Amino acid sequence: MTRKQAREEAFILIFEKQFNDEPIEDLLSLSAEVRDIVPDEYMKEVFSGVYGKLYELDGIISENLVGWTIGRISKTALAVLRLSLYEIKYMPDIPVSVSINEAVELCKKYATKEDASFVNGILSSVVKE
Repeated sequence: MTRKQAREEAFILIFEKQFNDEPIEDLLSLSAEVRDIVPDEYMKEVFSGVYGKLYELDGIISENLVGWTIGRISKTALAVLRLSLYEIKYMPDIPVSVSINEAVELCKKYATKEDASFVNGILSSVVKE
């Protein structure tokens, strides 16, 4: 599995977790079985890391919203933001520009162009700080 594919699978897990109270390990195991994937270390780290740092990541997102609340953000864009912010803050081996570009691409694939622009703006604002 390429890093791009692993990132997409991690995004899907982060998105799914928003609707499911099951433990992270159970969701990871079920996802591997249902989608016939073998979770790699990146997927495991990002998925568990996002939910381990959820309040911190959501705080960063909230601080960079202008005229919005986190509750108004689409679930798709929120999952993308959480994933990308986790990479930016806790995975120094991934270039910031790659994290932002991949976040925008995920939004284009799973959300709307407006979400992609919104996510790009929030991430750019975070990086400037």
